[in-house]
Amino acid sequence: MNFLEGLNPQQQEAVCHLEGPLLILAGAGSGKTRVVTHRIARLIAVAGVSPRQILAVTFTNKAAGEMRERVARLLASCGRPAADPWVSTFHSFAVRLLRQDGAALADLRPGFTPKFTIYDEDAQASVLKAVHRKLGLDEKTLPHRAALAAISRAKSSGRTPQDVYKLATGPKDSQLAVVYEEYEGSLRQANALDFDDLLLEAVRLLRHDGRVRGAYNERFVHLMIDEYQDTNRSQYELVRLLTELRQNVCAVGDEDQSIYGWRGAEIRNILDFERDYPSARVIRLEQNYRSTKPILEAASALVSHNSQRRGKWLWTAESGGVPVGMFEAEDGEQEALFVGDQIQRLRWEDPAVRIAVLYRTNAQSRQFEEAFRRYSIPYLVVGGFSFYQRAEVRDALSYLRALQSPQDSVSLMRILNTPARGIGKTTAEQIERFAREHSLSAWQAIQEMLAQRLFPVRAQAALGAFRNLVEELRREMESLSLEGLLRLVLSRTGYLEMLEADQSPGSEARVENLKELLSAAAEAGLRGDDLSGFLDHAALVSDADQIDERAAVSLLTLHNAKGMEFPVVFMAGMEEGLCPHSRSFDSEDMIEEERRLCYVGMTRAQKRLTLSWARLRRRFGGGSPEPAMPSRFLREIPRKLTVDLSAHPPAAELDLFAERAMAREAVQRTAYTGKTYDSLEQVRQFFAARGKAAPAARAAGQAPAAASRRKRESPVGAVVVHPRFGRGTVLRREGEGEEAKLTVSFPGHGLKKIIQKYSGLKTDA
Repeated sequence: MNFLEGLNPQQQEAVCHLEGPLLILAGAGSGKTRVVTHRIARLIAVAGVSPRQILAVTFTNKAAGEMRERVARLLASCGRPAADPWVSTFHSFAVRLLRQDGAALADLRPGFTPKFTIYDEDAQASVLKAVHRKLGLDEKTLPHRAALAAISRAKSSGRTPQDVYKLATGPKDSQLAVVYEEYEGSLRQANALDFDDLLLEAVRLLRHDGRVRGAYNERFVHLMIDEYQDTNRSQYELVRLLTELRQNVCAVGDEDQSIYGWRGAEIRNILDFERDYPSARVIRLEQNYRSTKPILEAASALVSHNSQRRGKWLWTAESGGVPVGMFEAEDGEQEALFVGDQIQRLRWEDPAVRIAVLYRTNAQSRQFEEAFRRYSIPYLVVGGFSFYQRAEVRDALSYLRALQSPQDSVSLMRILNTPARGIGKTTAEQIERFAREHSLSAWQAIQEMLAQRLFPVRAQAALGAFRNLVEELRREMESLSLEGLLRLVLSRTGYLEMLEADQSPGSEARVENLKELLSAAAEAGLRGDDLSGFLDHAALVSDADQIDERAAVSLLTLHNAKGMEFPVVFMAGMEEGLCPHSRSFDSEDMIEEERRLCYVGMTRAQKRLTLSWARLRRRFGGGSPEPAMPSRFLREIPRKLTVDLSAHPPAAELDLFAERAMAREAVQRTAYTGKTYDSLEQVRQFFAARGKAAPAARAAGQAPAAASRRKRESPVGAVVVHPRFGRGTVLRREGEGEEAKLTVSFPGHGLKKIIQKYSGLKTDA
C-alpha cells in the first residue's frame, strides 16, 4: 500500500519523517488524524518499527479507540498481521505503568503497592467529607466541591500540601493546605490514587527510578502525542521523561485551539517545543478540508490578533462559499427566534442537514430550547442536560412547586435537605414511611410528626426550621411577582449563597443557570403568566419527546464543540461579557484564550456560519434587559467576508409548511444581500438607518392604496409602535384586516399577542 496516496505535500512530509523531534502544527480541519495514523502505519509497514516500540497518547478513550482502529485497517490493507501499537490516554498509560512497575514507588510513597484503588469523584467526595468531620469544618466554610477543585489545581501544577501552605496568602489558603494534607493522608492509608495522582505518581516514578525510566526509553523508539496544546505540567513532564534517550517525539497540535487553560493546560508547552527540542522539525498543515474560503479567512483573520501563536493561515482549494452571516437582534428572545426561523428555512431545503447552535455558557441554551419548541424543531443539548433538566434548575422549580402545592411530596422531598440543613437520609425515610402508613402527603407527615415530637432532638429542630421557612415563603408569595418570589426563595433558603461560595469547576455555570431562570421568570411575568402557568411551561419544555438524534439540531457550548463539525453553525451571544466572557477582561492571556475559543467555534462550520448578538440582554439574574455591546471579535473579521442578515426578522411560528410557495419566496428574500460593515460604529449607523428606511422601502413602487392597506395591516417583519410597549417587530399574523391577531416582539417587554383593532398600533415611519 502507498501510505502517501491522497496526501498533500505537507502531510506527506510529516508521514515520512522518521528520526528526531517533530512538531506538526495542524490547523483545524487539516487532516491531522489521517497524518498521525498513516505515520504510525508507515513506521510499522515500511520502516520496520515493531508496534510495541510505538506509544501514541491522546486525551480521550474515544480518540484512542478511533486511532487504534484506523491504524489496524491501514495495516490490514497491506497484508500486515494485526499488531497494535500502544495507543492510550495519558491516564490509561499512567495506570499501566504504575501497575507494572509501581512497586518501585514504595520508598517515595510509604504503603503504596501496584494493587492501588482508583478513586472517582464520588469516592473523593466521601474522603473529603470525612476530613471535614475530623477537622470540625462545615460545608459553608470550605465547600467540598471547591476544596476538591483547589486540590486538583495544585496537583496539576505539581504542588504538595507544603507548597500550598508556603504560598498561602490568607487563612483560607492555610486551611486548604491542612485539608489537602489530611486528604492525601487518607488516600495513602487506603492505597488509593485519584485521577491527578495517576499522572503525578507516574512522573515521580520515572523521575526518581533510573532503571524504570531507562527501560521505558529503550522500549518506546517513537512517541506521538495528539492535542499537544492541551497538555498540563504533569503530562509535559511525562513526555520529557519518556523521550530522554532518543527524542523521537512527534507532537501534533494547534496553539490556536488551546482553550483549556482554566483546567491546567499550558499553551507554552507547544509554543516552546523547539526550546525543549532544539533539533525539532516543524511542519505546518494549513490546507483545510472542512470549511469554505470565507469561513476560513474570517477565522484566520480573527485569531491573527493573538500574540501567543506560531503563525499559520488556513486555506482551501475549494472556491466559492457564502459570506459569514451577521445578525443583530433586539434582544435574546428575538435572537433565538431568528435562529429558529433560519433553521426552518434550511430544513425545508434539506431536511437532513446537520445544524449546531453554539454559545459560550450553558445558561444561554434556555431561550433556544424554548424557541425550538415553538417551531417544533427537534434538538439535543450536547454534553449536558437541557436547561430545565439541570439539577440546580430542578431544585429551584421544586421549591416553587412545593410552595404552590402542599400535596406535592416529590418536590418537597427533593428540597428537604437542599441545601444541607441537617436533615439526613434516615429522617427522610422516616417521613416517607409515616406518610405511606397514614396516607398523608410528606408535608402533612412532617407537621404531624413534629407535633408528636417523633424525631430526635437535632432532626426535630432542623425540620421545625424547615417548616417555618416554607410557611414564611407561602405567606409572602401572594404579594410577590414571579421573579420576586423566585429571588426570595433562592435568597431565603441559602441556595444561591451555597453555589456562589463554591469555587469548583462548573459552579459559576450553575449560578448562571439560576440567574437565567430568574430571567425566565421575569419574561413569564411580562407575558402575564402566574406561578402555575410558569411551572406548566417549564414542565412542557423539559418534557422529553422522542427525538430522532439524526434529525435534531445540536445545542452545545463552544468548549463542547471542539473536535466536531457541522454543515451549518450558528454562534449566538457574540457580545462583550459573553464572548469574550467577563471574567477574562482583566487578563490579556485570558482574552487570547477567549479569541481562540471563538476561532474554534467558527472552524466547526463547513458550509454556512452565522454570528449573532443582541442589543439588549437580560443578564442572568432577571430584572430589566440591559444594553449589550457587540463582541470586540466581530471588529476583527474583515468587512469583505461578512454579510448583514439583520434586515430579515424571523417569521416566528408561521405555518409555512401549509404555504410552501410563500416559504420559497421568503427563503429567496433572505438570501445574502451583500451588505457588510467594517466597524461597530458603521454597524450601529446602518441598523439605525435601516430601522427608519425599511417601511419606506417596503412601500416603494406600490400603488398608494396598496401601500396604505399594507401599512394598516402591519405585515410580518413590520416595525411598529405601541402606546405602552414602544417599538417592536411583528413576528406572526393570524387572520386578515383589523381583526388580525399579531405576535409582536417588544425589546424589554418580550412577546405580546395583540388584536390589531384594539391595540393602538402604528407602523413606524
